[in-house]
Amino acid sequence: MNGGRPVAVVTGASRGIGRAIATTLATGGADVVLAGRDVGALRETEDLVTAAGARSLVVPTDVTVEEDVSRLAGETAARFGRVDTLVANSGVGGPSGPLWELEPVEWVHTFDVNVAGVFRCCRAFLPAMIARGSGGVIVIGSMTGKRPLWGRSPYAASKLALVGLVRTLAMEAAPLGVLVNLISPGPVAGERIEWVFRAQAEGRGITVDEAREEMIRQIPIGRLVEAQEVADAVALLAFCGLPAVTGQDLNVSGGMVMY
Repeated sequence: MNGGRPVAVVTGASRGIGRAIATTLATGGADVVLAGRDVGALRETEDLVTAAGARSLVVPTDVTVEEDVSRLAGETAARFGRVDTLVANSGVGGPSGPLWELEPVEWVHTFDVNVAGVFRCCRAFLPAMIARGSGGVIVIGSMTGKRPLWGRSPYAASKLALVGLVRTLAMEAAPLGVLVNLISPGPVAGERIEWVFRAQAEGRGITVDEAREEMIRQIPIGRLVEAQEVADAVALLAFCGLPAVTGQDLNVSGGMVMY
């Protein structure tokens, strides 16, 4: 058991947004379960969580594998006894290119991680929350689910699917004491957005700098979003006790998306 501290599970906690979320929740007073495929990177996140004064549990998890997700829920229950917040952050960027050039297997895999992975995690953790009559689910989506971005149709479609998933699940779970919300980050500084810029440049016949500058011009705050800013939004929902907030889609996009 965790001695009264809140417990959060963060999938995709090995780097980037997931690592920032895990360390921010730890700093805020939560014990954190770290799930992902890269065990070495998860251990690095664990060191940061421990340095923040929290207890942690690393569980190697592929969210496309039902047995992995079930084990994640079981090991979490055995170690901490409860989960207060599930942060479904695992996701892949998917392929980049015009839809008619993409392979079906790439499309299916994108949905298996980004949508079915969220379904599997929610299905594994919600029953215990419902039995207790409290808990929260925070799903990490993307602004790309709500505005077009060249070459990103599988990713965009998968992230828009999460809007429908979250709204419906929120309606189902609210009477049972569980809140469900979505966070839609804008372009977050880091490896993935740099890959997007390179793919945009190659596919559209422009330079990487032109791709980057084109996107930044569309952001009212004039810069990319930082992973820490997404993590702060997660902490707001996890810690601030907002019992009337559920089924919402919180944009953390620097104003690039306002709907």
